[in-house]
Amino acid sequence: MKVSVIGSGGWGTALTVLLNSLGNEVTLWSWHQDESNQIKNDHENKAFLPGVIIPEGINYTSDLRLAVESAELLVYTLPSHRLRSYAKEMSAYIKDNQIIVNCTKGLEPGSLKRMSECIKEEIPGCKWAVLSGPSHAEEVARFIPTAVVVSSEDQEVESRVQGIFMSESFRVYTNSDVIGVEMGGALKNVIALCAGMVDGLDYGDNTKAALMTRGLVEMIRLGVAMGAKKETFMGLSGNGDLIVTCTSMHSRNRRAGILLGQGKSLEETLAEIKMLTEGITTCGAAYELAKKAGVEMPIVNEAYKILHEGKSPRQAVLDLMMRGKKEEL
Repeated sequence: MKVSVIGSGGWGTALTVLLNSLGNEVTLWSWHQDESNQIKNDHENKAFLPGVIIPEGINYTSDLRLAVESAELLVYTLPSHRLRSYAKEMSAYIKDNQIIVNCTKGLEPGSLKRMSECIKEEIPGCKWAVLSGPSHAEEVARFIPTAVVVSSEDQEVESRVQGIFMSESFRVYTNSDVIGVEMGGALKNVIALCAGMVDGLDYGDNTKAALMTRGLVEMIRLGVAMGAKKETFMGLSGNGDLIVTCTSMHSRNRRAGILLGQGKSLEETLAEIKMLTEGITTCGAAYELAKKAGVEMPIVNEAYKILHEGKSPRQAVLDLMMRGKKEEL
C-alpha cells in the first residue's frame, strides 16, 4: 500500500526502512528540503540514524500536502509538542479512507493530553491507531527482532495496522487499552531520564533496579487514575519500554540523564544531546497531571525539581531514600 511517514528523525527513518521491506510504496516527509535531499542522495540519515543504509525505491518530499494526499496510511513520528499543529495543517488533506498511525510517545505540553486526543480533536472522525513498545530505531532499521503493541478504539483498524506492520523481525500485538498504551509509552521516558541520572551519579545496579521498580509503580498510579488498566503497564508499552529505555545507550532520555547526573545544566545537556528528549517535556506534564489527579509520584516530583528548580540529582536521591516509612504496594 501507499504509506507516508511524517517526520524524518531516527524513528521515522527506521519505520520507512521497515515498511519498505514489506513491499509498501513509502514516502518519507522531512521538515526541510535540504534534509530530504541529503537522505535521498546519501541513502543514509546522517543526522539521526547514521550507519543505516536506506534502500532504493523510497520517495522523498518536504511537501506536506503531497505526502498526505498520496497515501493510504499515514505514520506520525512528530515530536509531541508539534504533533497538534501539524495534525491541524494536515486535516485539510485527509481523506475518509486513510488510517493514521501515531508513533509519538509523549504528552502535549499545556493541555496535558495524549497524542491520540490531539489527533482526534484536530481531525475529527479520522481512523487512527497508536503504536508503542520497546523499539529503538537503531535496531528496528537493522531488522533486529522487536515486539510492539498497537491500540485503537476501532478493533478493525487495530487489526489492520497489526497486519501492515507485522514481519519476521517486527512482531505486533494488539491491546484495546489506548490510555494505558499511550501513558506507558510517555511516562517511561521520565523514568529513563532518572535512570540516566543514576548512571551519571555512578550509583549501582541496586539503585537502578529500585528506581525502575518504583518508577513503574508511579506509572501505574497515574495511568490508572487517567482510566488505564493496570495490566497494560506489565506489557510492552509499560514494563517492556521501561526496561529498554532505562538500560540502553540508544535511549536519548537515558543519555540526557547521565549528563544531568554528572552535574551538567539542562541547557548544557540539551546542547550536547542535540536531539529532542521527550522525557524532559513529559516530566512537566506528568508532574501537573499527578497534582490534578491527587496521585503520589515522588520520583517524578524530584525529576521535576532537578529540571526546573535546579535541585541536585544527588540530593534528590537522598531525599527519596529518606522519605517516611511505607508499605511496598
